[in-house]
Amino acid sequence: MSRHGAAGVTAPVLVAVLLIGGCGAPRSGVLGPAPTAAPSSATGSSGAPPSAAPTKRPDPDPPTEPPPAATTPPPAPASATARDTVAVELWFVRAGLLVPTRRTRPATVATSRLALTELAAGPSPAEAATGMSTLLPAGVEVTHIVDGVATLRVPSAGGPATRRLREAQVVWTLTQFPTVRQVRVDGAAAVDRTDYADLLPPIVVSGPAPGDRVSAPLVVTGTADVFEATVSVRVLDAAGREVAAGFGTAGCGSGCRGGYRVVVAWRTVREQQGTVEVYEVSARDGTRINTMAVPVVLAPVG
Repeated sequence: MSRHGAAGVTAPVLVAVLLIGGCGAPRSGVLGPAPTAAPSSATGSSGAPPSAAPTKRPDPDPPTEPPPAATTPPPAPASATARDTVAVELWFVRAGLLVPTRRTRPATVATSRLALTELAAGPSPAEAATGMSTLLPAGVEVTHIVDGVATLRVPSAGGPATRRLREAQVVWTLTQFPTVRQVRVDGAAAVDRTDYADLLPPIVVSGPAPGDRVSAPLVVTGTADVFEATVSVRVLDAAGREVAAGFGTAGCGSGCRGGYRVVVAWRTVREQQGTVEVYEVSARDGTRINTMAVPVVLAPVG
């Protein structure tokens, strides 16, 4: 992979790649010396530092009956910080597929209502610039949660594909909460994330989110279903020049989806706009394919 010099940017410092396991033993690739400090996470666009220690873990709107223990591991729940904020994951639509992002808002016990309100409000300018949109109108609310099943009504406007994408947005957003395992829409059978797994792109980037201010080392996370499970990452500066790169393997791939975690680092002398690209290298001709580009702000590193 080529690297380019840049004014205000020294040679990229590439770091060891850390992987998370899935259904197989992950591999890793080394493109340079490992960092001497533990990886740091991106700072969200809301300005609340992710390093703040969580003090509580909010639940969605209280269920009418206590739900039974989940038979499968639940998705990562929303988390509250010491500053009484809550981070929620939202699933928007891009090019007919689902893509995630995050919001940090004042803490509330009605997190399912908050999530649906934010979902209906649509993407931020940074998110919209990547092609994200929402199909959910305002006013959709959960009527009740019983035995881990959230029930609600969703407008049926549009064709079958549009309705299914809209429902998928709701299901993937609500099932992040520990007390929601399934969703029942308009009286139909309860569904979960697996019912809409085909609506995910080959590479999903869960972090960083569009508009985040990120520092190095940067942790890039998500899931992927790509050839030989190999996920590649590069960081571009404001001029489009590559300042860092790395690669690693997801826990599963080539026909199954697994989680990945890649760490990269760079050196810059000024704060600037940048882009994190996560992609697959084509087995046919070595070109970058299935690229997911995330606009971010690169923080300077001494």
